[in-house]
Amino acid sequence: MPALTSSLPVSSTTASAPPAAPAAPRPATPAVLASQDRTAELEQAIARDPGSFRVLTGDRPTGAIHLGHYFGSQCNRVRLQNAGVELLVLIADYQAITDRTAAADLPDIVIGLVADYLALGIDPDRATIFAHSQVEPLNQLLLPFLSLVSVAEISRNPTVKDEIAAAGSPTVSGLMFSYPVHQAADILSCRANLVPVGQDQLPHIELTRTIARRFNERYCPDAPYFPEPDGLLSSAPLLLGTDGTKMGKSRHNSIPLRATADETARLVSRAKTDSQRHISYEPHRRPEVANLVLLTALCRNTTPEAVAAQIGDGGAAALKAAAIEAINERFAGLRARRAALAADPGYLRTVLAEGNQRACEIAAGTLAAVREAMHQRY
Repeated sequence: MPALTSSLPVSSTTASAPPAAPAAPRPATPAVLASQDRTAELEQAIARDPGSFRVLTGDRPTGAIHLGHYFGSQCNRVRLQNAGVELLVLIADYQAITDRTAAADLPDIVIGLVADYLALGIDPDRATIFAHSQVEPLNQLLLPFLSLVSVAEISRNPTVKDEIAAAGSPTVSGLMFSYPVHQAADILSCRANLVPVGQDQLPHIELTRTIARRFNERYCPDAPYFPEPDGLLSSAPLLLGTDGTKMGKSRHNSIPLRATADETARLVSRAKTDSQRHISYEPHRRPEVANLVLLTALCRNTTPEAVAAQIGDGGAAALKAAAIEAINERFAGLRARRAALAADPGYLRTVLAEGNQRACEIAAGTLAAVREAMHQRY
């Protein structure tokens, strides 16, 4: 579910939250409505005392960071960091093998993500970037946490169902099935109390809260150890990929942030639209066209309605040309910064190594407390 070196200037467009823009509304369940109310309360609390929050967020290293990530989570991470919230960013390399074999180029992908984060505005002097496989105490927490949930509870998790369906495999690995519990270990290992999420990830947060609560009730009822983390619900719009489905690293339908101007033009040019010449912003009736309109608007810091009115009867060709220009203008500086960072892989590995060490120290403290509570100090 959701960066520059400290010596480089952070552009205002990169470091700020994405501009508000209307998106296709989704039915709001009671849980979502409650999370929206809670998010409003949390934003006020962050403004009052950002130092009281520790955020855990991250990505699976299955491909390059793309535009959907940028507007959906990356901007928010930088916003929280700059507000004074403690930020931990996880590269979930173990979760990359839930439904696939580890790629031989995984080291390059992981280091590439570090470059993406730094180019986007994550400051390694204020945030911790680390990788799953390098933090052993974190992964040891998975075992006791598995004892706190039932198979039925895990199988009901909608994200697990969706990921299994997307994988298209007749079998499901144990790692894939236990994904929500592993994610709980990610969050609770650093005792994070805030996790930025989309609506589809709320069940993960609820399961994490359940695990924290059950551990406290079973092993330390008089002095609860784990906080029950809150989900900070994102209001960012959902961007579709070039094929009209949700944009995703592993779906081969995304527009990477690191893409060149020519690559961006090629990718946008093949995006799905429709046969109507007049351009309008109607997410329900014309989702593919509306997606390009919205993407253009986000890059321009304007509204989709304004973009649609400007294109008018120009048709899909004019819309795609506008989108290509807006994307390339918005991200030219970021791409230049990333290229400079990528030219120094030694520095990127140092950033990751230092983040791994910091995450290990935090998780080791958590694991020691867990063992103490479980009477496993021999």
